[in-house]
Amino acid sequence: MLYHLLYPLHVHHALRWLNLVRYVSTRTILAILTALILSLVLGPWFIDRLRRLQIGETIRTDGPETHKKKAGTPTMGGTLILFSLVIPTLLWCDLTNRFVWVVLAITTSYGLIGFLDDYRKLRVSKKGLPGRTKLILQTLVTVGVVGYIFYSNLFDVDLRFRVAIPLVDFYKHPLVMIGPLYVLFAVLVIVGSSHGVNMTDGLDGLAIGPVIIAAGTFLILAYGAGTVIKGFNIAEYLKIPYIYGAGELAIFCGALVGASVGFLWYNTYPAQIFMGDVGSLSLGGALGTLAVLTKNELTLFILGGVFVAETVSVMLQVVSFKTTGKRIFKMAPLHHHFELKGWAEPKVIVRFWIIAVMLALIALATLKVR
Repeated sequence: MLYHLLYPLHVHHALRWLNLVRYVSTRTILAILTALILSLVLGPWFIDRLRRLQIGETIRTDGPETHKKKAGTPTMGGTLILFSLVIPTLLWCDLTNRFVWVVLAITTSYGLIGFLDDYRKLRVSKKGLPGRTKLILQTLVTVGVVGYIFYSNLFDVDLRFRVAIPLVDFYKHPLVMIGPLYVLFAVLVIVGSSHGVNMTDGLDGLAIGPVIIAAGTFLILAYGAGTVIKGFNIAEYLKIPYIYGAGELAIFCGALVGASVGFLWYNTYPAQIFMGDVGSLSLGGALGTLAVLTKNELTLFILGGVFVAETVSVMLQVVSFKTTGKRIFKMAPLHHHFELKGWAEPKVIVRFWIIAVMLALIALATLKVR
């Protein structure tokens, strides 16, 4: 919105400096700052409001003993993240860019599903929405959006159903899927990413840290995939697909980083607020959508390795217990296993963050290796 208002003014001599607004890099920085300021300023009011409404976290009875003191901590903080993300995106993005609307559609829709789940936990049943219901709702939304992505002209025909393989030149050795198979794959990436973040959201700041790291990495990937600087095609140099218009997603990523960092200010140990499903489902969905839109679906498995490990730990635990009656881990998801082994909560959190940074560097390194 501000982009469309400010940029045309640069034709006036006194306002020529507004030409800076045309650059994605400038608007990305402005989006980061806007989102960060919004989340930091609104945080105290929002937390107080949740307390007044008695919107507090219910702690599972079979969890670690140290978690019982967290009962009653305000939850549904993902609403603050979404507000601080969406507003700067709308302010600084080119609103004619369909990539932006696609990622906003998934993010806000998943946020609404998470909101319904959190609300039901607080007012109706501690179990929230049935898992099958959540999955069906997410799948329906995702199929609709992914169908639009790949059966409209959003992508060039030669890119539409191709998947980039890490470490491999995209143009020389692309992985090509048939349409329906790719749509299924893309849906699995987005829904799986959403549930991966949801599984990880169990300790103070544990999920939001890797989200910040992943969003910052996608900022680089989106900028590289869709930006040409004075005739220099960054995507061509990095041997990644050039996707016209995808550079605008860097602004969304910047807003996501800013909103998440601001939220972490209040979510860091000991947390004053939890994100709830309204946050974890929407942020995971956003990361999955960014992977699909920038053709980094397989790279996401590296970048989001923390989320993958948390999800796999739950799957292995369930399969092992149902087939052998024995548990592989002391408790799943994985972060609870380390807690029960005696690791202090801050130690688990920071070590998972360190792993997330390492995985992000590996994901970026695959670009240069190509």
